[in-house]
Amino acid sequence: MMKVFVAGNKGMLAFDFVRSLEKDGMTVAGADLPELDITDRASVNTALDRERPDVVVNCAAYTAVDRAETDHELAMKVNGDGPGVLARACSQYNIPLIHISTDFIFDGSLRRPYNEDDTPNPLSVYGATKLAGEEAVRQECEHHIIVRTAWLYGVQGGNFVKTMLRLAREREEIRVVNDQTGCPTWSADLARTLSRISGAISSDSVQDYWGIYNYASSGQTTWHGFASTAIGEARRYEALRVERIVPITSAEFQSPVRRPAWSVLDTGKITSIFGIVPPPWQDSLQAMIGELYVSGR
Repeated sequence: MMKVFVAGNKGMLAFDFVRSLEKDGMTVAGADLPELDITDRASVNTALDRERPDVVVNCAAYTAVDRAETDHELAMKVNGDGPGVLARACSQYNIPLIHISTDFIFDGSLRRPYNEDDTPNPLSVYGATKLAGEEAVRQECEHHIIVRTAWLYGVQGGNFVKTMLRLAREREEIRVVNDQTGCPTWSADLARTLSRISGAISSDSVQDYWGIYNYASSGQTTWHGFASTAIGEARRYEALRVERIVPITSAEFQSPVRRPAWSVLDTGKITSIFGIVPPPWQDSLQAMIGELYVSGR
């Protein structure tokens, strides 16, 4: 039975990933702070020596995009240095590593879906630190898979969908950016994808799976379209106070972070290699909101 170690096992994605691994019949181990610090070599080596997993999946990350602009040192330590430490240890123990990255490594200047070979050019500190993490993984561990995703949301923890539903209960008007386009991706869908990839790989795989893959839901929308659809779905379960969802520009939003105006990812490679076909974002959002209300989270 394959054993998967989840680094950073307390977050939104890891919550769904652990459930998916268990459903697929895999043995799951994992740790997070303070037990596991991916930036500390001794901490990582102790965990891998204790668990001896078949695959390591890194879900640990500094995800506070706005705060990273003024907290550069910590963001780089966690997102840039940490993956390198983990990758070096995985190489030492001959364990494949799956690492999660982001659309924020791109500047959003294209008007076609980004593929895995497009040149990164991050606009933000967060994006730069995630790109540094990718580079460290590639340099330190031959048997690696990097999965780039976008606009992640889920039932567990805080995220855009849950924030929009909270505001819809509190306010009559919500203002949402309408000039950034991307692929909303449910963490449960990404978790099932990671579980499938974990089951397919090993350090002595005959097929050369290693490299970078994009995974995001199919289709595209703006943040305003995403919010409007989420709120529309939520009205099936409760009455909401909000009456107007007003589209605004990025300039009007006044964020300290420059975000890519275009974050659509081409997922053809992951379909070709692993046979994974991402579902439409609307279908996944509907399923997530149904689960959200059933679970009471």
